[in-house]
Amino acid sequence: MRKHQSLRYLLIFILAQMAWLTLLGLWIYRYLSVYYAETGNALPHPLLSARANVTALVGGLVLLVAVSVGMSLLFARLNSQLKTARMYDDFIANVTHELKSPLASIQLVLETLSEREVSAAQRKKFLALMMRDAGRLNNLISSILKIAGLGQKNVAHHFEILSADPVVRGLLRESADQFKLPARAVRIEGRAACRVVVDRNALKIVFNNFIDNAIKYSTGRPRIEVRYGCSRQTLSVAFTDHGIGIASKDQKRVFDKFLRLSGPEIPNVRGTGLGLYWVREIMKIHGGRVSVSSRGTRRGSTFTIEMPVYRASGRRLARRLMKLTRAGGARVNFGEGGRHAEKG
Repeated sequence: MRKHQSLRYLLIFILAQMAWLTLLGLWIYRYLSVYYAETGNALPHPLLSARANVTALVGGLVLLVAVSVGMSLLFARLNSQLKTARMYDDFIANVTHELKSPLASIQLVLETLSEREVSAAQRKKFLALMMRDAGRLNNLISSILKIAGLGQKNVAHHFEILSADPVVRGLLRESADQFKLPARAVRIEGRAACRVVVDRNALKIVFNNFIDNAIKYSTGRPRIEVRYGCSRQTLSVAFTDHGIGIASKDQKRVFDKFLRLSGPEIPNVRGTGLGLYWVREIMKIHGGRVSVSSRGTRRGSTFTIEMPVYRASGRRLARRLMKLTRAGGARVNFGEGGRHAEKG
């Protein structure tokens, strides 16, 4: 695919150069025509009539504008491709480091166990260490595979029509427990008396990413405030942290694939740069969106997701999401008073 893109860009560049050279030739010819006319002579072999000469001049100006716009678009696209390539290289470097670090730890523990006798307590400690590092590897590989699946629209889904309030509060408790946060670290406010079409496991990934980022980018003990509620059209959930914040110029870029922000105020944390991209893609699948706001560095950030509320006017979206569930072969839950179906 990259080869075809490169050939396409090369062809566009060649055509642009041909157009530019044609325009340059017409302008040289017009200059010579004016010069010969002023000296009282005529070109030995006139190419254009007087009317065609004016047409060529106007057409040349239009062509010049078109070539300029085309070249600008071409170089903007090329610059975008170069940025993506640099981010991809950074992603490969980060993933390589993330893979090598736990592997090296596991290898060191295995060498220690194979070369000398250790006590039962030490052996238990070593096994726990290997289990932890194996879990890190499994999570990283699963994340990469799921991101690839999102890009190819090849991810199994399990959408359900559920009451929003217990889902949001339940997932927040699960995420806080997963990251071993004390109860006072996460403050939850709100009420959502509505129903939504949601893949519960996917929404948990979204919550986990927000809480994980709040922990990573907080200089002290993390404090997270979650506010949620329903309007007539949407369920919104906002995560506010008190971390390092995000500069205004970077707020639109944080959801890009492979992006890792850098700067003197940003701590050097481990990761692949795929978490927030994953969040954005999950929200797109749900028919929702994600946004971020921050008052600047050292002033915290707020990530907000919005999802459509299930109601009579939204049944088309519900049917589309349920179709994704059936296409993945998963069980479809139509909620209370509904029905269940499985792919045959």
